[in-house]
Amino acid sequence: MHAPTNLISIARLTKRFGKFTALDDVSLEVAHGEVFGLLGPNGAGKSTLIRTLMGFLKPTDGTAAINGLDCDRQRVEVHAGVTYLPGDARLYGLMRARFLIKQFCGLRSNASVEKALEIADRLELNLERWVGLMSTGMRQKLALSVCLAVDCPLIILDEPTANLDPTIRGRVLDLVSEAKITGKTVVFSSHVLSEIEEVCDRVGILKRGRLVFLKPMAEINQKHRIGFKISGQLSPPPEPLKSRVTIRQDHRGYQVETPARVPEVLQWLAQHPIEDVNITSIGLRSVYDQFHQ
Repeated sequence: MHAPTNLISIARLTKRFGKFTALDDVSLEVAHGEVFGLLGPNGAGKSTLIRTLMGFLKPTDGTAAINGLDCDRQRVEVHAGVTYLPGDARLYGLMRARFLIKQFCGLRSNASVEKALEIADRLELNLERWVGLMSTGMRQKLALSVCLAVDCPLIILDEPTANLDPTIRGRVLDLVSEAKITGKTVVFSSHVLSEIEEVCDRVGILKRGRLVFLKPMAEINQKHRIGFKISGQLSPPPEPLKSRVTIRQDHRGYQVETPARVPEVLQWLAQHPIEDVNITSIGLRSVYDQFHQ
């Protein structure tokens, strides 16, 4: 039997709670070895999608599969190939952190205590503290240490950097990048745009349960905004650029937005007496603001 081309396959997935639709006709593929960013504000459907993938929620309609296994009917087999950090991870309070790591890692044959201890050290976690006396951020570090110590094809992280300081957030992103290098697939759910931009190969934006945007980060980062002033009128762009530029004019001058290569656009603009040129990468923020103000 051939392994599926994509590790995750979601087709027309819908989840309703009574009259409320949490997921609405979502279709999505995630490839082997890809870091996929799932973006949206609280309530957009990110956690519902992940819990449906894990088989914790039964779809109202549509299907979801991981590595060819149906997430609802074959959830036990699915869990064997996934390590999952929920957004509201609960840990036993009446244990010290080191003992809890050993207990959790003992539950899975593909989990390494040594790896968990190494991650805990990188995240600056005091392993001698009682879990019940830890801050929210410390418990998050502990949950990450346990989750990332499991050697399996798919890592699902739901808001993994919540309650962490900027230095530790950076180290978590490093761990995600290292997992990708080893061939693992990562689903990274967040509402922090800069984190998605830094580690993800592709991003999907959810709004009210619908997947409203899906593109590679490389394509998003190609788009630029060029602002400038000019005496006189701007001539029409050459034919190859006509469909790839958007031109706006206001009291500050002109703005040209384009996914084309910047030198091509500058070659056209250089025919004019332009001044005060400013070039910025539009990035994910501009895309996100189209759907969530």
